[in-house]
Amino acid sequence: MPLQTIGDVIAELNTVIDYCVQHRHRAGFFAALYKRMTVAVSDGITAGVFEDGKRMEQLDICFAQRYLDAWRFYGLKQPCTASWQFTFDGCFHQPNTVLQHLLLGINTHINLDLAIAAAQVAPGSAIDALEEDFNRINNVIATLVDDVQESLSKVWFPMRFIAKIANRRHEPVLNFSIETARKVSWANAVVLAHQDDNGRREQVNLMDNTVKQIGQRIQQPGRWAGFLLWLVRKTEYDDVARTIKLIDTTVVP
Repeated sequence: MPLQTIGDVIAELNTVIDYCVQHRHRAGFFAALYKRMTVAVSDGITAGVFEDGKRMEQLDICFAQRYLDAWRFYGLKQPCTASWQFTFDGCFHQPNTVLQHLLLGINTHINLDLAIAAAQVAPGSAIDALEEDFNRINNVIATLVDDVQESLSKVWFPMRFIAKIANRRHEPVLNFSIETARKVSWANAVVLAHQDDNGRREQVNLMDNTVKQIGQRIQQPGRWAGFLLWLVRKTEYDDVARTIKLIDTTVVP
């Protein structure tokens, strides 16, 4: 059933999270972060933080629909975008740390889905009026990533070492920068908003392949970063369900 409200989005994300907790599925790490982001956007709409609350809700719904569709198609073993396929496959890549799982999801959702959703909600010249709210939603994402890193560092000490690096949003972290992703995503949204159907399909395919390549660099960041991540992974608490709940609530039961 198509999503109608931001409340529907939160309910669907809770369903994904519940499934991941029950089945110890690492996709729940990003799903929990994404739900917190959605709740923050909903609170922002209620508080009048965005220039156009109704448009922001439409963007949030369109944005979420792409993630939820990708999750459903993947579960049914049906085709989804190459970048989401790689991200979900990464949930079974044992060496990945929690931080890598989060960044893989953020990479695909910002660099691919957010640009597409923005162009759909504000096609043509309407895209120009969306820029401020587009930047605000990215600020929400960046803030929550910092918050989640702080929560995780309370569970295992080595995460503090990685978090000190990862909080430098303006520099590449594990070959990924939220600040860079935001700029690239906006540039792609503007391009997509002014293209016809054929042009959009070609652009989306190009974006999808590029996002997958970034995901591959997040998963295999090089010798030095890989060594640091190995240290973290060796000491991470290996209860997937508990970690999902921590990301979802920031409270460790």
